[in-house]
Amino acid sequence: MIISQLPELFVQRERALLGPRFDAMFSYPGQGAVRGASVNALRCTPQQFAALADFPLEESPFCPSAFVVPQPDWKPGRHPYHHAGAFYAQEPSASAPAALLDVHPGMRVADLCAAPGGKTSQLAAALAGQGVLLANEFVAARAEVLRQNLERMGVTNAIVTNEDTARLAAAYPGQFDRILVDAPCSGEGMFRKDEEARSQWSEEHVKMCAARQGEILDHAAAMLAPGGRMVYSTCTFAPEENEGTVLAFLRRHPEFRVEQMPAYPGFTKGKPQWAGPEAEGWGLERTFRIMPHILEGEGHFMAVLRKEGDPENAAKTGRRDRLYLDSRKRKEAFRDYEPFIRDTLTEPGTFLERKEYVLFGEQLYLMPADMPDMKGLKILRPGLHLGTLKKNRFEPSHALALALRKEEAQCSWELSPSGDSVIRYLKGEALSEEAGIFKGRPKGWVLVCTGGFSLGWAKYAGGMLKNHYPKGLRRN
Repeated sequence: MIISQLPELFVQRERALLGPRFDAMFSYPGQGAVRGASVNALRCTPQQFAALADFPLEESPFCPSAFVVPQPDWKPGRHPYHHAGAFYAQEPSASAPAALLDVHPGMRVADLCAAPGGKTSQLAAALAGQGVLLANEFVAARAEVLRQNLERMGVTNAIVTNEDTARLAAAYPGQFDRILVDAPCSGEGMFRKDEEARSQWSEEHVKMCAARQGEILDHAAAMLAPGGRMVYSTCTFAPEENEGTVLAFLRRHPEFRVEQMPAYPGFTKGKPQWAGPEAEGWGLERTFRIMPHILEGEGHFMAVLRKEGDPENAAKTGRRDRLYLDSRKRKEAFRDYEPFIRDTLTEPGTFLERKEYVLFGEQLYLMPADMPDMKGLKILRPGLHLGTLKKNRFEPSHALALALRKEEAQCSWELSPSGDSVIRYLKGEALSEEAGIFKGRPKGWVLVCTGGFSLGWAKYAGGMLKNHYPKGLRRN
């Protein structure tokens, strides 16, 4: 990092705060951003992934399920394991906030500023398919990227919304056990890797971000159940957006406190004095900063906030009956869906025993069992997209393929992650010559896999194997 490339007023502020530590802080090696991979626990353990990976990995200091990738020319988006959702390419320190939230299976969890989905996928992995994950993104284009990433990661219990957090707070008062607010910020912690963040920085932008962060936190506070935990995080150094935002929130919400968490090696304690003399006594020293000259990652700030009250007394509302399929619609939907399940999966009861189905036009979804009411909200994904009900047939979705394990398919096709066939499949190319391996089998859907991970669908018929990898996701 060349200090002369930084905004002048930013340099003045940081020199005043850091004193002689400034040069060490902002003269760390400028070889570019550190790369990382967060392992998808819905697919495998970190140990299993490390044994399969054909690129170098080092343990991450930020999260037990993440790795640092010390390979500058690594192109994660082109790797077959990325397409299979086995890992999420994530700047290493970005994996820390979700790890602090302490999510367990069966909880109701909300990620209010979720795109592009790296932290959300960590929360989904911690839920292990149980409970409800509300993943929200205010910007429509980013919400669509969030939806695609959660489908790629094989998440089955997520609702993806494109909403203002004020509307979510009105719809879901006191409904969530855990909430992550990885708030939009001035991005100072990303200056090393993001030239746009440097060029857009201004003192006015910092003030605007702090005001917006306060509003989102107020809405999150309303959504959190008594006794619940909330993590507030940013990727900026600005005290106004970090300790200052938390202090202002605590003053508005006396029912919250900063929770004492075990110290992570290399994490720096928050600086109450940077929020002003009135900040002493509010527990801001229990917040965390990640300094890029100390740990191998970009700059972050995190605060773990606990809401007073007894979780056992939290009144949570379930989803209204109007969202279930009525008997007529269920019969129509299952006329073609049921044979697909019977002929394609090894354990059809796993899906058919569930009752939380909903139709959006011709699209069939399986919703989380404990999902709250969605009335009036902009929903991109009300659960797991199972597929499309077409005339006299059911066509499974790509999301369903990625939600399945290899052993759950009656017919699967394993491709080597280092071979030519998997690249041809990801490019959407014809696979007719490979169809010979299915000779003698009845026609039907084949789950394509690599490294044991599901990758997508192909369909065998008439001696041909048709590639069904989605056009919008194909490699070029």
